[in-house]
Amino acid sequence: MLETIAIILVVLWILGLVTSSTMGGFIHVLLVIAIIVILIRVVRGRG
Repeated sequence: MLETIAIILVVLWILGLVTSSTMGGFIHVLLVIAIIVILIRVVRGRG
């Protein structure tokens, strides 16, 4: 489930870059959240 959420957030970020929306800051926050989720997934997978 975490992977799905991360993928969705990354897709939203890419769409934000493509459309150059005025919510640029929010899009970058989504990217950071996606990276954090992926890192948590990797750490738990190895643990």
